[in-house]
Amino acid sequence: MNDTTTIKAKPRRTRQQLWKIRGWLSRRRYWTLAALGLAVPLSCWTLLTAIGSVNRVFLPGPFDVVHRVITWFRDDDLLSDVGISCFRVVVGWALSALVALPLGLLIGTFRDVQAALEPLMDFVRYLPAVAFIPLVMLWVGIDEGAKIAIIFIGTFFQMVLMVAEDVRRVPLAQIEVAQTLGATRSEIINEVIIPSAKPALLDTLRITMGWAWTYLVVAELVAANSGLGYAIIKAQRFLQTDKIFAGIILIGALGLAIDQAFRLVHRLAFGYLHART
Repeated sequence: MNDTTTIKAKPRRTRQQLWKIRGWLSRRRYWTLAALGLAVPLSCWTLLTAIGSVNRVFLPGPFDVVHRVITWFRDDDLLSDVGISCFRVVVGWALSALVALPLGLLIGTFRDVQAALEPLMDFVRYLPAVAFIPLVMLWVGIDEGAKIAIIFIGTFFQMVLMVAEDVRRVPLAQIEVAQTLGATRSEIINEVIIPSAKPALLDTLRITMGWAWTYLVVAELVAANSGLGYAIIKAQRFLQTDKIFAGIILIGALGLAIDQAFRLVHRLAFGYLHART
C-alpha cells in the first residue's frame, strides 16, 4: 500500500515542479526547453515548405534562406550591411540613454519635474516614429544622422518614462531612513536611489535596445544605400522573399545575441538577484 501511494505521488510531484510559480530551473533543463522552443517552429516551417503547399515565392524554405545568407555574404558584402546597421542602432540607442537616464532620474525623484515633463513625454511617445521622417529629413538631412535620429526618437521617450518608473520603485522607507540619518539630497540620490534602482535600470536599457532594433528598418527608409533594413526593402521590390527572410532572421539573431549579453552582465553585476532559492 505504501509502495502504491509512493508510485502514484511521483507524477503529481513532477507536475508541481513543472508548474511551480517562479520555480528554480536547472541550466540543462532551461537550454533543453529553449532548444525545443526553437526546433518546433523550425520543423513546422521545414515541413510546410517541403510538402509544397505554399509557393516558395511567398514562403521560401529554411535551406533557401541559408543559401541566400551564404550568397549575401559571398557576393553582396553582408558584413558591411551588418556593421552599418549595428552602428546605427547602437549609436541611436546610446544617445537616447545618455539623455534619458538623467532626465528619467529627475522625473522619478522630484514631483515638480514629473509634473512639468511627464505629460509631455506621455504625449510624444504615442506618436509613431515614422511620422517624424519628413521632419528629420528637413532638419537633419538624409545622411547617417537622420537614421540615428529616427532610432533615437523611437526609443527616447519610452526610455525616459521607464527610467522614471524604475526610480519611483525605490522603497520610500530607504529614502526616509537616509533623511533621518542626515543625508543630503545629493547623497540620497547617489547613495540610495541610484544603487537601489540599478538592476531595474539595466533591464530597461536591455528592453529599449530591443526597441531600437525594431526601428532599424524604419530608419533605413531615409535615403539609405546599405544596411539590413535597406536590403530587406530592396529585396521586396524584386520579390526576393528568401532575402527578406534572411534579413529578418539576421536582425533577430543580432538582437538575441545583444539581449543575452545584457542578461549576462545583469547576472554578473547583480548575482544576488539570480541566486538559487
